[in-house]
Amino acid sequence: MNDLVALAVGILFGLALIAAAGLFYTRMTRQSSTRGRADTVADTVFLFDQNGRLLDTTPDARDVVHAPLNEGFTWSDLHHVFAERFPDLPETPPPGDIVLASNDMAPTELRVTSEGSLIRVLLRSEPMGAVAQHQYLVQSEELDRLNIAFDVAPNPIWVTGENGELVWSNTSFEALSLNAHPERGTPALNSVQNVDGKQPKNSRMQIEQSDGSSRWFEITSRRTQHGTMHFATDIDTLIEAELAQRNFVQTLAKTFAHLPIGLAVFDRERRLVLFNPALVDLTRLPMDFLSARPNLLSFFDHMRENRMMPEPKNYATWREQLTDVITAARDDRYCETWSLASGLTYKITGRPHPDGAVAFLLEDISAEISLTRRFRSELELSQSVIDCLPDAVAVFSRLGVLTFCNAAYRQFWECDPDGAFNETTIADATEVWQRACDASEIWPQMRDYVLTLQDRTAWHEPLRLQDGREVLCHVEPVSAGATMVRFAFVESRRNEHGLTVSKQRAVGG
Repeated sequence: MNDLVALAVGILFGLALIAAAGLFYTRMTRQSSTRGRADTVADTVFLFDQNGRLLDTTPDARDVVHAPLNEGFTWSDLHHVFAERFPDLPETPPPGDIVLASNDMAPTELRVTSEGSLIRVLLRSEPMGAVAQHQYLVQSEELDRLNIAFDVAPNPIWVTGENGELVWSNTSFEALSLNAHPERGTPALNSVQNVDGKQPKNSRMQIEQSDGSSRWFEITSRRTQHGTMHFATDIDTLIEAELAQRNFVQTLAKTFAHLPIGLAVFDRERRLVLFNPALVDLTRLPMDFLSARPNLLSFFDHMRENRMMPEPKNYATWREQLTDVITAARDDRYCETWSLASGLTYKITGRPHPDGAVAFLLEDISAEISLTRRFRSELELSQSVIDCLPDAVAVFSRLGVLTFCNAAYRQFWECDPDGAFNETTIADATEVWQRACDASEIWPQMRDYVLTLQDRTAWHEPLRLQDGREVLCHVEPVSAGATMVRFAFVESRRNEHGLTVSKQRAVGG
């Protein structure tokens, strides 16, 4: 009985030892398996045939190439993805085995092995530590944000390589390329030339769409270490504005082409941007010179050389004063009359224009000046003739305003209408005459006679001054509805028969 108990106890103890050993082995196996999974990273594998067509991949291969892995994926596509990180990767499948190290991540390598009719490409990398994993996650999130920003950007953005090949593009670029009309010879956006230097280059391009419309883009290209980046901005509105402005300028040029006044418009940079044929005739400047858009100083220099402007006393000082001339023209205050040595007279006027531009109007007023001078000479001659008359003469307009009088009138009535502040009317004049004469009823009649619009006949009436002298007043209509009033003294004497004889004598005598 004791032997059976001892045998049973021995068996149970053996079973316990076996169970403990099994548990210890299981725990060690789990620790080893866990430690192996933490210290290794699964490899990414691409499987190609001898013609370079993709046959199969590991599940994570899509995340590596960032592109769909379908039947159209070839060795050329793989080379396009890995060429920058593995510069020695051949463009065609190699005949033997090769191992390539990455030029940006040292622990990463690319193994290419031939397995019969298959080519195996294995991408292997060392495991990342906690810090590297954290940096990777931060950079991945930043990359996702940048990718979203580029994809939703309304303007096309793309990158070209050293040979001008398209490396990367955003959604707007792809959409624009799909809507382009290549049959009509429309250039593609990626045909923009790369930048040689460090400075960015700006260019314009018109893209014709498949629906018949066209779009204009302002393209800014900047060279970087990863290729040339191109940014396209839609400038359809700007092109329309420029076209409208060009049409407006052409319309102005056609409108001003028939004006006898010379027009010269200078922009904010003081360059001639618009002129008409009359300016060529008045300034005698060559057409090719004006078409070359000279600046304001050169314009006046050539006018001075052609003697089409007065010679200033100090031309150097006058050129320095051109700034004041431009300022006055911009404020609409510049207006001068030029009397040329040839006998011509020009009137030059400065006018402000939008956006800082300024316009000069050149007008030939020689005929007007000659007419004015001749009219003034005739007026002076007429005034001299009237001043020679012995009678006091005053002429009133249709509205009853004293237009002129002679020296005898000013002497007789002791007044100077030309020196008065206000105009002298018939009412003012009859008031002066009435105070100097005895009572008479002709004054209201004379005022009505001067202001009436009906037909009139001449009449005269004797007056007696308060000093006892007699004056004969003649009232006569003249041209343009005016009225002339003339005064003359009357002398009385007896003849040899004892009769009284009256004789008219000039008031100025």
